[in-house]
Amino acid sequence: MVAATLQCLSRDSGLRPLRLAGKSLIPVVQGGMGVGVSAGGLAGAVAGYGGVGTISSVDLRRLHPDLMALTGHLDKEPDARAQIDAANLDALDREIRKARTLAQGRGLIAVNMMKALSAYEAYVRQALASGVDALVVGAGLPLDLPDLAREYPGTALIPILSDARGVQLLVRKWERKGRLPDAIVIEHPGLAGGHLGAARVADLHDTRFDFDVVIPQVLEFFKTAGIEREIPLIAAGGIGCRDDILRLQALGASAVQLGTAFAVTEECDADPAFKQVLADARPEDLVEFISVAGLPARAVRTPWLDKYIRLEHRLKAVAHVKAKCNMSFDCLAHCGLRDGDASMGQFCIDKQLGHALDGDTGKGLFFRGAGRLPFGNQIRPVQELMQWLLGGLRPAALV
Repeated sequence: MVAATLQCLSRDSGLRPLRLAGKSLIPVVQGGMGVGVSAGGLAGAVAGYGGVGTISSVDLRRLHPDLMALTGHLDKEPDARAQIDAANLDALDREIRKARTLAQGRGLIAVNMMKALSAYEAYVRQALASGVDALVVGAGLPLDLPDLAREYPGTALIPILSDARGVQLLVRKWERKGRLPDAIVIEHPGLAGGHLGAARVADLHDTRFDFDVVIPQVLEFFKTAGIEREIPLIAAGGIGCRDDILRLQALGASAVQLGTAFAVTEECDADPAFKQVLADARPEDLVEFISVAGLPARAVRTPWLDKYIRLEHRLKAVAHVKAKCNMSFDCLAHCGLRDGDASMGQFCIDKQLGHALDGDTGKGLFFRGAGRLPFGNQIRPVQELMQWLLGGLRPAALV
């Protein structure tokens, strides 16, 4: 069995297992990537190898032709939002079931959702009802997550944070609700892709986010706060090899999370053209900007993004409140384009990410992490990525 072989490879490399939700796992977590990039196919493959596979909850109907046939044409109908939201919840349930089938009881299946989504609570409740193993929440402090998951004590709750101050605030708030995080993702905004946990672009490389600063600070907080149960820390951003995992575990992390490296695997749920855009991107092709949600973001400088950045000042000058969302549903609770907020991005993120899913560089927004990819611009299977991360084994074609 490949999963057992990977467990042995990890142990022989000196890596400690990730103990989470009653299981001993390889210390690799696949990050959630929307729209439709990490769904049941990728998450199921990663979990099947003994890791944590993560489904991104956002607008998953795009992966289901029957649901798109029902909702893709909706524009300004009075019930458009309700129909689209229902389709997305149906799609989330389908993707969780698909991942479970592929994983065959191995690893863990997680769902990643953004606190900034208007349908955040609905996604949480659907994921729980569908039997997901873990909930991973970022893009805001999920202070209400213990309340929403109160009837599901066996589901692991995992917030995404970037500095020790945020960890302290969240843990103290959760303690009062009688629950602690089952793990915490510590995401470095200067290295990760997508929406980033900093207030401004200028803050992305602040040293307070460095792993050798954050991890010891958080562990010291756990000690002084008298938290007896171990809360695993999962370092995210810039990880690309076994030595990175060994270094981070030496600092006190239990595991690592990777996004882009999994986005360029054969099992990734996106179009092959999407994967190749990420794989071909060089460091100088990446750009940092303020997204429509008001958060800094990192993406590939595609023709669409290059044009948007050139025109951004003009678009912000004429920003105004829209009577209805361009996509007929409010994917974000606060949206710069819909709400006419000139301090935020002026584009429809769901629409642009949807074009990226199809590999369209002329219209798409392609989020990407800043790190180098393990196999250059090649698209390889998840199994080979795991063998590289856990044992330093490269595919024969790359040796």
